[in-house]
Amino acid sequence: MTLGLLAPPPTSTGSDLESVELIFRLLEFLAGAHQPLGVTEIARALDISKPRAHRHLRAFVQRGYARQDARTEGYELGVGLLTLGERARERFDVVAAIRPLMAPLRRATGFAVTASVLVGDEVVVLEMLQGASVIEFGVRPGSKLDLHASAHGLVALAFGPPQLIEEVVQRPLKPWTEHTLVDPAALRDAAARVRRQGWATAVDAVQLGVNALAAPVLDHRGVCRGAIAIVGATQLIPAEPSASQVEAVMAAAAAASRNIGWQAA
Repeated sequence: MTLGLLAPPPTSTGSDLESVELIFRLLEFLAGAHQPLGVTEIARALDISKPRAHRHLRAFVQRGYARQDARTEGYELGVGLLTLGERARERFDVVAAIRPLMAPLRRATGFAVTASVLVGDEVVVLEMLQGASVIEFGVRPGSKLDLHASAHGLVALAFGPPQLIEEVVQRPLKPWTEHTLVDPAALRDAAARVRRQGWATAVDAVQLGVNALAAPVLDHRGVCRGAIAIVGATQLIPAEPSASQVEAVMAAAAAASRNIGWQAA
């Protein structure tokens, strides 16, 4: 059984696609420039009107993706793109840190193994290896997991930014099953317990009969950047998993954490 379906891509008109293409062309053109460029020069290079170039550039400036030089009034890339690049780099750094530990964890446990990253206030599964069981368990790569209804999410709430759980409890918490944590107080208690013990499970939280055991991947600050987990049937991974299962998952998470700079106290 596979959890998490990807939504079909929305349809776009030709003008929508042209506008998106122009955004990328503008960004790539600014990235290749060695100095701030004026609107006229940019419009001429991209074969568009000056008003159209100006509208896009002003939107870039407002979002921090471009800046306008106060002296020349020319445009160049802004720090917003640097921030995006750093987030992307960190995300893939985490996956690269986890990936070498996934196959050994699957061999040690026999279960499917998933790797997630914490991006802002979302947990996204980016890698999965199927286990050795006859029935397949797992989450499709690219799926976003509810923070209150997954082992990956509980790990993020326990070890991620302190404000994250307060942001989550302000939203409606979807009851995927009768076992899903939807009470804010219960969710806070669960996150505190995960923090104390260092791992999380989410028995029947999204689909009956399915459980995962996850542990955090921490950076040099001790902040959660992602998680590694095993996934399987609840009779094989119970709410209180075996000592060997916990040891295997936490050892893999610790090794991945060391790969991105974490050091045990």
